[in-house]
Amino acid sequence: MAEQRVMSDGSDRSEDRYRALFNALDDGFCIIEFSEDADGTLTDYIHIEANDGYERQTGIRNIVGMAVRDLAPAEADGWIELYGNVLRTGEPIRFERYFALVERYIEVSAARLEPASLRQVSVLFRDITARRRAEEALRVSEALARENVQRVQLALAAGAIIGTWIWDIPTNRFTVDKPFAEAFGLDPSLGRDGLSLEQVIASVHPDDKPALVAAVQEAVARGGTYAHQYRVKRADGNYYWIEANGRVEFGPDGEALSFPGVLMDVQERRAVEAERDRAAAALRALNETLEQRVAERTAELMRAEEQLRQSQKMEAVGQLTGGLAHDFNNLLAGISGALERIAARVDQGRVNELDKFIIAAQGAVRRAAALTHRLLAFSRQQTLAPKAVNANRLVGGMLELIQRTVGPGIQVEMVGMSGLWATMVDPSQLENSLLNLCINARDAMPKGGRITIETGNRWIDREGARQQDMQEGQYVSVCVSDNGTGMTPDVIEKAFDPFFTTKPIGQGTGLGLSMIYGFAKQSGGHVKIYSEIGEGTMVCLYLPRHRGEAEEEEIREEPTTTLPARVGETVLVVDDEPSLRLMVMDLLSDLGYAAIEAADGAAGLRVLQSNARIDLVVTDVGLPGGMNGRQMIDLARVGRPTLKTLFITGFAENALLNNGQLEPGMSVLTKPFAMDVLAARIRELIAG
Repeated sequence: MAEQRVMSDGSDRSEDRYRALFNALDDGFCIIEFSEDADGTLTDYIHIEANDGYERQTGIRNIVGMAVRDLAPAEADGWIELYGNVLRTGEPIRFERYFALVERYIEVSAARLEPASLRQVSVLFRDITARRRAEEALRVSEALARENVQRVQLALAAGAIIGTWIWDIPTNRFTVDKPFAEAFGLDPSLGRDGLSLEQVIASVHPDDKPALVAAVQEAVARGGTYAHQYRVKRADGNYYWIEANGRVEFGPDGEALSFPGVLMDVQERRAVEAERDRAAAALRALNETLEQRVAERTAELMRAEEQLRQSQKMEAVGQLTGGLAHDFNNLLAGISGALERIAARVDQGRVNELDKFIIAAQGAVRRAAALTHRLLAFSRQQTLAPKAVNANRLVGGMLELIQRTVGPGIQVEMVGMSGLWATMVDPSQLENSLLNLCINARDAMPKGGRITIETGNRWIDREGARQQDMQEGQYVSVCVSDNGTGMTPDVIEKAFDPFFTTKPIGQGTGLGLSMIYGFAKQSGGHVKIYSEIGEGTMVCLYLPRHRGEAEEEEIREEPTTTLPARVGETVLVVDDEPSLRLMVMDLLSDLGYAAIEAADGAAGLRVLQSNARIDLVVTDVGLPGGMNGRQMIDLARVGRPTLKTLFITGFAENALLNNGQLEPGMSVLTKPFAMDVLAARIRELIAG
């Protein structure tokens, strides 16, 4: 028993020493045991023993009991094949391999443990990642060095480099090759023995030496690359341009150690550059005179272009005035004839037959007013009442009217963009333009067809704005397209001219598209025609985007009867047209207002600056005497800040609107107007 106890103690101590040595190994060590299937094929292995070095070398903890297929499934087959071959043959192996699981390179030695029936293999390994990286860095460095040497050799062979140097900065010792010495006019033997910086730069041109010394000192102070051009005297006594390129290397202590470099002959390059500069100077001189000649020619062309534009303008004016004379003569004949017949019936005492003549005269007046409005739109002088409009809502509200207008043979559809921006325009003028475009589209489809009204958000860039003669920016587009006959390019070119029409005589004034063009331009936008013969036409209005929200439509009921004036209410009428003053004064008298009249702004202002009671001013905008209606009201509001004003005008004055908005207490009525409308507006303003 005692002997067995001694043997057991000895075995324990041996096991402890083995375990201590086992774990003291810096390298990783493990024993793996294979498992196989029924056919004897090795399928997996587990780690049955491992030392502490395993974790140090791989970073994997608690490896004992872990199978390789659980540890590294993607790499398991490779490791099983590698160590399985050791188990089958009994031949040890030694190799290096990248262990992807831990992203390390390892050096491995593996041997079979006997007997083979144990199916065990011992593995000893170490992490060699740092060594492999150092080797790779060295390989890259050597390859770069070989490449640099080859480059220098090629450059020397080609004559691009004419010499090399190495300057040992702490000892101020230059070692140069023979071509360097010859380039500086030095004895080549001195270059082998070593030269000081002062000896090297002795042959540098005096004008270049200060800049060279400064460049060298700056490079030594900061380190890194260096390049400088200067002239040196050679053995023939002449100065030649060279370029020095080098690099200052620092030691671990941050002190400059060495300064190697190469010389390049740039004499020919400098000569070429000088010749190039002379040629450039001559070219600049030529360009200066050329620019003058081009400027003169451009000015001549601009004068010719202006003369052509003036000629085209006079042609358009002639066409415009001819059309105006024709249309207004017809209208005046109707009005004059009606008035003459009224006078004749009054003389005859047949006053009960006056209605038809009055209606005929009023109809002619309305047609004249419509013609005037179209002309004002074409000339961009119509009075607009802009507001923030949602084009989708406006178009949607007109669809029924448009469908009734174009008739059942035309299919009308709308494609409204979701999230459409608002635009600041006169909604009534936009409605009028839209209706005109739909009527034109209908006339282009005599056998029926389809009209599509489409809205969208458009960004016009600088190039697009230049091509379309408009400002770049954001726009709301309203496009009317048809599948009708289409338009030829020459018709498109003339489409916006006043009184131009392709319709038969009596079926069109030729002012529809002119009015639309003028409205778009006056609103800060543009209009464009796209058309192909036989395919159809699309006319697009581009209206500037408004950043605010669209205003809700107001439903305003016109009074059916005009309320009389209240006692003492007084209206000042200022207009330079006597007949209009007569009519307005007579209307005011019938309604019971006290009325005061003035023929110009100065006379009206005298009344307004007096103590007279004035409840409302009805004034024209364009007044004689140097003071327009808006100026008169602005001066009067100094003493009467709440003065109510109704502007009556036939065109848009810049003084009338302020950024598209009237001030509180102001309103506009466009001439010509019906007297009952004027009476209702007067009552509304005074009561409001």
